[in-house]
Amino acid sequence: MLNQVAPTKGNLIAIKKSYSLSKLGFELLDRKRNILIREMMTLIEKAEEIQNSIDTAYSKAFTMLHKANIALGVCKELSLAVPIESRLKLSFRSVMGVEIPIVQFMEMENSTVPFGLYNSNSDLDKAYACFREVRRLTAELAEVETSVYLLANAIKKTQKRANALKNIMIPKFENSIISITEALEEKEREEFSRLKVIKNLKEK
Repeated sequence: MLNQVAPTKGNLIAIKKSYSLSKLGFELLDRKRNILIREMMTLIEKAEEIQNSIDTAYSKAFTMLHKANIALGVCKELSLAVPIESRLKLSFRSVMGVEIPIVQFMEMENSTVPFGLYNSNSDLDKAYACFREVRRLTAELAEVETSVYLLANAIKKTQKRANALKNIMIPKFENSIISITEALEEKEREEFSRLKVIKNLKEK
């Protein structure tokens, strides 16, 4: 479509302007993509660390719970005293226009074990503390994995737009600039030749 533009100086100026904007757009998209990739790679490393911490916390929690079950019998009734978690806070932060989540638990001011000390022991208390840590880490892992997913989608879209500019639009503008410039130069040569012929005729 660009190659069908009439070869005029006005069109040449307009296409050169569009060409410059396209190159600037590509540079900005390329920079955005690199920043998003760095952010995503950092989060992937963080997710691996959190997953390892969760595995360790789960292992410790179940070990403590097993010891408590041996000492106290099956702790099903005591587990019913643990309240269902509902103090989840969700907010967002922006990375190059991509909104990624921040997940937080709102801890109660008086955060003590929910069951009586008379019916429990230190192993059960430790198990409870470990499972609370698992809960916190799970929320953090969900935040990081969701962020990685959103960033990956944004990187894919940014890459697609950058490729469209680099491989389609910018070459079209370059070809149009060359084509119009050559046409204008040819027109100038023809005009120069015509004026030269007229001048020679006048001199004769």
